[in-house]
Amino acid sequence: MVKISYQQKSYRRVMMETYGGKVFASPTDRTNFGRSVLEKDPNSPGSLGIAISEAVEVAATSGGKKKYSLGSVLNHVLMHQSVIAEEALKQMDLANEYPEVVIGCVGGGSNFGGLAYPFLRENLKNGKRTRLLAVEPTAAPSLTKGIYAFDYGDSARMAPVVKMHTLGHGFVPPSIHAGGLRYHGMAPSLSAFHDAGLIDAVAVQQNATFEAAIQFARTEGIIPAPESAHAIRAAIDEAMDAKAKGEKRVILLNLSGHGNFDMRAYEAYLAGKLEDYEYPAEAVKEAMQELPKVKIPA
Repeated sequence: MVKISYQQKSYRRVMMETYGGKVFASPTDRTNFGRSVLEKDPNSPGSLGIAISEAVEVAATSGGKKKYSLGSVLNHVLMHQSVIAEEALKQMDLANEYPEVVIGCVGGGSNFGGLAYPFLRENLKNGKRTRLLAVEPTAAPSLTKGIYAFDYGDSARMAPVVKMHTLGHGFVPPSIHAGGLRYHGMAPSLSAFHDAGLIDAVAVQQNATFEAAIQFARTEGIIPAPESAHAIRAAIDEAMDAKAKGEKRVILLNLSGHGNFDMRAYEAYLAGKLEDYEYPAEAVKEAMQELPKVKIPA
């Protein structure tokens, strides 16, 4: 478990331990790569890229006793998740509506892809004009600030090289309270669609995100996960824009998780302790120096 999430999302860790799981804070001292990270930075908050590297190393050195399954940034995962939107299409039919805007939070891509891809199909095959909006944190802005290039899927460079929007495989994001979105890259298919102009992306600040989450909780009675709250922020902004323009706008968003185990994040927001962070373009440019050199056949 990424160290900062291990600390911030402790109740999720406790639930796994209640069911008999053993959870370690990454970077750990249990892998060669984890130890190398800690040697350089003993206080590293960790990242999804580092945790993936450690998990891959454990599986690769287990003699076949352990398996590793990656579940967000790979194309087949997004396709499997798209059952969500197939159901949403039928729900829209029942309501006799169709969305002008489809919104999902985005870190690796499965959340957004699961809701957006069938609507993208409808755009491409059946002439629909739904806007597909991916929402990411300003602290991990791979779509809005990242470079579309070949990169590794993990920090130790053990995962396959894919072409994606990336902030660099060495990216270690700030300690924002949306651990599921703290990743350096984006799914290859989603990146290609964004590069082709088929989907839009926007980055939102942490405090504005929690402001929307609080509004949603007090209106709907559901406390959303910090990750899902990014989509809520964008949906509220879309609704207010439609109101200002006097338009009817059907907005579909993906509420993908509750925040009942994220109350420390809400406590910090209510106490005014959350900080906004804008990832600098200079850091992205510097990270591009470490991209793998890939030769594409003519």
